[in-house]
Amino acid sequence: METLTKQQIIERRKEIEQELLDFLKETKSDFDLDDIKEIIYNEEDQDDLMDIIAMFDTGQDPIELNNILETINDAWNYFPHKILGGLSPAEKILESQQKH
Repeated sequence: METLTKQQIIERRKEIEQELLDFLKETKSDFDLDDIKEIIYNEEDQDDLMDIIAMFDTGQDPIELNNILETINDAWNYFPHKILGGLSPAEKILESQQKH
């Protein structure tokens, strides 16, 4: 994950949100963007990531599934986590680099 500015992180988060919304619509998922954000924010273990993947798993071809997995991974890195004090991993990296 490259180091971005706070503004770039916010912009990237918006892009990821749109990608997730598109995938939710394409897969006709019963879940919405807030469900994904809530799982990421309140994450406790790796099963939480699997729960998000399951939201999109409709038996699509491997290429489409790979695109979804990349977006989910980006969401995990750019959306806030409670255990990180409400910051995303990308923001946490930025914060730690600014201290040095």
